Amino acid sequence: MSSLLAAGGASVTFPALSTLIVIPALGALAIAITPAGRSEVHRLLAVLATVMTGAVSLWVLLVFEKSEPGFQLRGEEPTTWVDSLGITWDLGIDGISLFLVVLSGLLFPLAVLGVQPEHDAKPYYAWLVLLEAGIMGVFVTLDLFFFFVFFEIVLVPMYFLIGAWGHGNRVYAATKFFLYTMFGSALMLVGILAVVFLHQDATGVLTFDIVELAEGQSWGVEAGRWMFVTFALAFSVKVPLVPVHTWLPDAHTEAPTAGSVILAGVMLKLGTYGFLRFGLYLFPEASVWFAPVMLVLGTVGIIYGAIAATMQKDLKRLVAYSSVAHLGFIVLGTFAITTEALTGSVMQMVNHGLSTGALFFLVGWLYERRHTREIAALGGLQKVAPVFAAAFTLVMLSSIGLPGLNGFVGEFLILLGAFVAYPVITAVAATGVILAALYLLWAYQRVFHGPVEGDNAEMNDLTLGEGLVLLPMLALIVFLGVYPKPMLERIEPAVDALIVHVEENVDDWSEPTADVIEPADDHGEDDDQGEGE
Repeated sequence: MSSLLAAGGASVTFPALSTLIVIPALGALAIAITPAGRSEVHRLLAVLATVMTGAVSLWVLLVFEKSEPGFQLRGEEPTTWVDSLGITWDLGIDGISLFLVVLSGLLFPLAVLGVQPEHDAKPYYAWLVLLEAGIMGVFVTLDLFFFFVFFEIVLVPMYFLIGAWGHGNRVYAATKFFLYTMFGSALMLVGILAVVFLHQDATGVLTFDIVELAEGQSWGVEAGRWMFVTFALAFSVKVPLVPVHTWLPDAHTEAPTAGSVILAGVMLKLGTYGFLRFGLYLFPEASVWFAPVMLVLGTVGIIYGAIAATMQKDLKRLVAYSSVAHLGFIVLGTFAITTEALTGSVMQMVNHGLSTGALFFLVGWLYERRHTREIAALGGLQKVAPVFAAAFTLVMLSSIGLPGLNGFVGEFLILLGAFVAYPVITAVAATGVILAALYLLWAYQRVFHGPVEGDNAEMNDLTLGEGLVLLPMLALIVFLGVYPKPMLERIEPAVDALIVHVEENVDDWSEPTADVIEPADDHGEDDDQGEGE
């Protein structure tokens, strides 16, 4: 079988994908070797590294061939790293990973520019820039060994960012975050080794190449399901799904503002991206078999996250629980396995990064002004900070999913595609949209409306610098809500190819999912397409 997912794509001499990893890695090294006590130099190096990485991500977007479903910018031959183990430096990007790379390239320079650390600027910026290298590596690598390495690298910088520059009970939150994610990663390592060695037993070839492993499907049904479980547990912790979500509210609440922005904006997407790349692609049969369980977990996350958010007294903790609900929608769309739902899931990863990242910026700046996040201690802020309130309103409405803003497009596609396949569970999940309006509008009313009293009357409005940091996110929130076509037409070919791959490797589609998986005509309609390997 020659899957469309393995197709070539754009061929260029500039090693753009390697550059996305190398620039921030070198930037972190440059900051580390610069003498301490020169915070402005450290910040300048961080800005240069992240802005240059962001520029390369935009270049990747410009050269990306929107009609090509396969991995692009891959190069003709992967570079062998350890020949005896089949480990290669093999990078590629498709419509599923493209906008996650661009989102990362956008949020990191904004995080550096938008917030400055209160102390120890040198290690702060070094960890933050190193974190970008790890995240970029996860999204572009096509080798399971390097995927695991990058997946683990990101834990260390975030642990130190929370533990050293966080608030309140920051050490507890950082340790809990690290232990939860390390536990999931340990299970995934077992699954990775099982995949590689089972493939070697069947073919005689030892390789960590994702495409070769996925196309080969060199393991039995039972083995595939067990291996899927090991990957799914790791990704469920990272998303996070209920009941392994409890580290997230603590980590978000205690993290510094930049840490919360990156954690919500891109780090949580390592889990949802993992389900697409290493769930559906690597284990198509197991993904279909476990789909009802994952759909239920996603729906539970939607309802539970919304109810928990409504009960919060801390504004930042409220936004943290809203992430549990929004990511539940992404999981719902992923395991509905329809073109509309999968496309909506990919888009919603980006939408959530924009809206929730902006919310954490605003909550962080609010805390800098008022030194509290308690909703009851705030009130009437719209009177003294109207621009701040207007920005919060736009971002809040995006998070709710108001038509005309980006959040609506992703959620609508997810619910549309999932309803055709699983109408009952989708109807239950749709109540999360109503609950989101409840907790966000109620929080907005208590924080920005009503009488302004005490120190609230002295709060400063949004500054020009803060406005410039928010501007790219606000512009994208509106643009993608009004005109999502440029994004959708680059995502859909990769999604269609993924669905074809799932179809080809699943013999017995359970109703009703089988009836809604209809790949586009240009992917082929051969009679033996459903025979599997």
